[in-house]
Amino acid sequence: MLRIVLFLVLIALAGAGAAWVADQPGEVVMTWGGWRASPTIPVFVLLLGIFAVAIVLLWSLLTATWRLPGRMRRRRHEKRHARGRHAITHGLLAIGHGDTALARRHADTARRLAANDPLALLLHAQSAQLEGNRDEAQRVFRVMAEREDTRLLGLRGLFIEAQRADDAVGAVMIAEEAIKLSPSSTWASHAVLGFRCARGDWSGALAILDSNLSAGLIDKAGYRRQRGVLLTARALELETMDRDVARESVMEAIKLAPTLVPAAVLAAKFESEAHQVRRAMKLVEAAWLANPHPDLADAYAHVKLGDSARQRLQRVETLAAKTNDKTADKPGHVEGQLAIARAAIDASEFARARDVLAPYVNDPTQRVALLMAEIERTEHGDGGRARAWTLRAVRARHDPAWTADGYVSDRWRPVSPVTGRLDAFQWQTPVASLPSDKGATIESSAFEEAMLAAPPPKRVTAAPSEAPVEPVVTTPVPAAQDNSPPEAEAKETGKEAAQETVRETVKEEPAVAPAEPVAPAPEAAESSPVAATPVFRTRADLGKPAQAPIQAVIPIVRAPDDPGIDDEGPSDEFTEQIGTPAHAKAQAGGWRGFWSRWGA
Repeated sequence: MLRIVLFLVLIALAGAGAAWVADQPGEVVMTWGGWRASPTIPVFVLLLGIFAVAIVLLWSLLTATWRLPGRMRRRRHEKRHARGRHAITHGLLAIGHGDTALARRHADTARRLAANDPLALLLHAQSAQLEGNRDEAQRVFRVMAEREDTRLLGLRGLFIEAQRADDAVGAVMIAEEAIKLSPSSTWASHAVLGFRCARGDWSGALAILDSNLSAGLIDKAGYRRQRGVLLTARALELETMDRDVARESVMEAIKLAPTLVPAAVLAAKFESEAHQVRRAMKLVEAAWLANPHPDLADAYAHVKLGDSARQRLQRVETLAAKTNDKTADKPGHVEGQLAIARAAIDASEFARARDVLAPYVNDPTQRVALLMAEIERTEHGDGGRARAWTLRAVRARHDPAWTADGYVSDRWRPVSPVTGRLDAFQWQTPVASLPSDKGATIESSAFEEAMLAAPPPKRVTAAPSEAPVEPVVTTPVPAAQDNSPPEAEAKETGKEAAQETVRETVKEEPAVAPAEPVAPAPEAAESSPVAATPVFRTRADLGKPAQAPIQAVIPIVRAPDDPGIDDEGPSDEFTEQIGTPAHAKAQAGGWRGFWSRWGA
């Protein structure tokens, strides 16, 4: 609307001006040699306007004719550039969907039509990478690194190629060069940070971390956590070399990351050595509430030097009680119960340890099974049940461990050895050990089921004034061999009876389910007489219909839990061979051997 009004105003002004000129009287006289003209003023103005328009048209024509070759060159260049950009666009799309041949064809077209275009160089390098031609890719990336506009992009490509070639030193040198050009490069800062952490250069890693914070690559919370991790790593390294620097570092780390488990453990250790028991306990409690861990429980138990095992047990129970409000499937609850069981075993409170582990024995983890094996071995000296629990630990579920990027470590580390990522290790169950729909690869053995089904042996205590009572063996004693010493006869007989008992139990009771651990029997009163407990059960207890006849000579067979000895002793050709008729061809000793060697 405004343009229409302005156009009408201009037309009105032009009409008014023309009318004014037409109303002016007089003539204009022009003389050129013998030529004389005297037009009126309106005619003169009209002729003057026509002359000006003709001059402008002539000048435009001459200018267009002069500029025509340049315009033709620019037009041709623009068409080539447009075709090059079209090739670049479709080449990048071909790389995206993995068409190697099409990407190479578009890359050649782009390099021919737009050789100086940065995107053409990028397309050429990426098509070479897609084809697996690393030498060509490196050559193109070097060309890009020499240009001002593509220097960082070229360094990035050279860094990736160095990583693919397992050239760690070259990759770090390229990353350091890139971080000098642009401190805000995320990939370069992460690479240099990971390299310095892997090399143990904690001061350099802290400097890179401060630079990342200044460049805005990391937020304040992440900076505090990562700085605490680096300080903890430096403190663990200097713990035995420079304890003052280690203490200063870990104290700063625990302020920045109070839930970091290794920092809390080391800080509690330093505070305990400085007799600051309450401060050490508070540090461990804060970390325990966030992430219950067996190292925290151990540090809490030994926070006060010189305490007895029962005092450590009471302290661990106090720590475990802080997570009792959680449900049973929480890791904190399980770690607290396992810590109590560990302290109870150290304090010889085996009943307490059994009660704590009772909810987990039906589906035990490896730590639960090993703790039960230790209880059986320490409380009753029962090697069979201890070995059965150890066998169960082989196929039991794995416990949580320090895991990062699929790598399982026996200790905490500041960076992942797989990717170099800082603060990557987490206390969790390894992915490879999670339950699946596949069955167990190791089936339960009959020996394990028989050992766990049998009740634990009772411990016999004798009065101080009485002599120890020898156990009564009910198994018939076979005839002694001539070549065995008298004191070894009872041992051989007992060993054979143990083997017979275990073998028959396995054969007759194959489907015995593992029973719950039997609580130890209460000790007898002092006034009651001490009853002798047989070492082995009688054959009648196993339900045999008839007792097999005993051979004249019983071969010595090792029991399942007997490590055994060398069966073949030193040979002596003059030793007298005494045996059954099956050994009639054996070489005799003495005069008989002498005459037999002479053919008599």
